[in-house]
Amino acid sequence: MTKTSAKKTVTVEQFASVIGRSNDQRQTLVGLGLNKIGRRKALEDTPAVRGMIAKVAHLVRVVEGQ
Repeated sequence: MTKTSAKKTVTVEQFASVIGRSNDQRQTLVGLGLNKIGRRKALEDTPAVRGMIAKVAHLVRVVEGQ
């Protein structure tokens, strides 16, 4: 018996620059797959990803309806 459950995703968009930010914030954005303003990425909704989003919440926004 196979269980087919759709994985929840969250879409994030970078809206602010990393100029003047610390290196760990830059690396967190790279870990999320973002590195330029306007980029969007659909990621699996896990506690680890939510923690990364919280760390750079002042640089990214969660896009609704994606």
